[in-house]
Amino acid sequence: MAETETTHALFALFIPVCWLIWATIWFVAARSVKKTTRREDDISRLTNSAPLFIAGVLLAFPRQWLGILGAGLHLVGFATYILAAVLVAVGLGLAIWARYHLGRNWSGVITVKEDHTLVRTGPYALVRHPIYTGLLVAIVGSAIARADLAALVAIACASFSIIRRVDIEERWMSETFGEAYARYRLETPALVPFTRSS
Repeated sequence: MAETETTHALFALFIPVCWLIWATIWFVAARSVKKTTRREDDISRLTNSAPLFIAGVLLAFPRQWLGILGAGLHLVGFATYILAAVLVAVGLGLAIWARYHLGRNWSGVITVKEDHTLVRTGPYALVRHPIYTGLLVAIVGSAIARADLAALVAIACASFSIIRRVDIEERWMSETFGEAYARYRLETPALVPFTRSS
């Protein structure tokens, strides 16, 4: 019995450790980027970032701190947790792969970099915004593992933020790369691989 409880406790740590590894990589990688030539204004950045922050809080805080939002939706069995853990690992893995493939063009906020290049290889051949795809998959995985009302609100907040970011980035990339980005949009979907481009 004690061995089973220890095993479950170790599995319960897997998802938080995945997010911790991702956050560490993100922090370290942020040090080597190109100079910014265009950046979204503070209000736009807050509108984009606040919902993601709220989603993170809802997924990280203990249920007892969240009142009615901590109400469980269903019991999370071992198979469900494994599914959730796989989604988190795959999603964050995609985001990290995309971050490194983007190289010095990357930024944590919406920007255009000096000598910005249009990357269409690696994960960017599958979708135009693989970092957002990966993060959304990982958030859904975390929400499945949590299985409460807070998780549903977290998915809604994250989806709002990501859709808004995609809309702004699409406009900026279209202005920056013109016809090349128009072709990219026709050939590659925005967020969901192997679907029609959007």
